[in-house]
Amino acid sequence: MTEVTILSAEDQAEIDRAAKIAAQNDLFRTTWGADPSVQGQIVVTQGVSALSVITQMRIMGAVKAFATFTEDNDPYGDHTFGAFEVTDEGEAILLFWKIDLYDTDYTFGSDTPEDTAATRRVLTIMQRSEY
Repeated sequence: MTEVTILSAEDQAEIDRAAKIAAQNDLFRTTWGADPSVQGQIVVTQGVSALSVITQMRIMGAVKAFATFTEDNDPYGDHTFGAFEVTDEGEAILLFWKIDLYDTDYTFGSDTPEDTAATRRVLTIMQRSEY
């Protein structure tokens, strides 16, 4: 017999909200911020900017293509974090990307992160040693 889990309306609303934020985060990340419906900035740390242009292009491609979301790296289901690696002259470069959700002035966290009119994203890419 299959056990059926019944969610409260509040729990279901939170799951739906996280899914909406995840879709927006994915759109921002996979279009590299080029879709005007989801606004934000992309930032790289000094460690990433010090890498070769070719390696930075590999990093951009890896961030855009990232789809390995699990319970461990995405416990809230909102697609705000990823861990990955690229190679630079045969050496593995270990990296993270993360998305923070701010108000439209980039001053405070967004009160309504699912509302694209009230939220700005900051996608930060860093070497794991810089976290």
